[in-house]
Amino acid sequence: MAIKLLLHTCCAPCLIYPYSFLRDQGKEVTAFFYNPNVHPFLEFRKRRETLEAYTENQSIRLISEKQYGLTDFLRKVVFQEKNRCEICYLTRLEKTILFAKKLGFESFSTTLLYSKYQQHDLIASLCNRLSIQHNISFFYNDFRAGWQEGVDKAVEQNIYRQSYCGCIYSEHERYDKSIRKQVTKHQ
Repeated sequence: MAIKLLLHTCCAPCLIYPYSFLRDQGKEVTAFFYNPNVHPFLEFRKRRETLEAYTENQSIRLISEKQYGLTDFLRKVVFQEKNRCEICYLTRLEKTILFAKKLGFESFSTTLLYSKYQQHDLIASLCNRLSIQHNISFFYNDFRAGWQEGVDKAVEQNIYRQSYCGCIYSEHERYDKSIRKQVTKHQ
């Protein structure tokens, strides 16, 4: 019998490779969209709708949080911007675990482990800690090995791909040339 796994999913392009890998491992995967960090609202809706269309087309089970949670997300992050990524990861992963436990899943994972732009070690560490804390199995895999394969398939299928992680801070960093120059200068 396949292990039921709830996969926190940030967007359709990031689901492609991890879902395929997990399915090949014999997991019964359900994608879970919960991303209160995404700004602006139209971007949130575009990512959610793209994921919904992709999962329907691929016959992938999806649980989608439709409420736009930006206000609560910002309340957690304001004045803690230096730790915003950790707060963001923790917020999304805790919600994933609570849903997984409530709905009887045996384990969880996240497509955040697929992105080469995210803080991989921090995400894995948080997942391990939350797994112990909530007594639910965390399935770890470094999905970054399939990064290019996922990108190629998303492009081939003409799936919307966003150009920043989603939060208002990353959007600012992505598009404000003066911020990019400061970040580059300090590296």
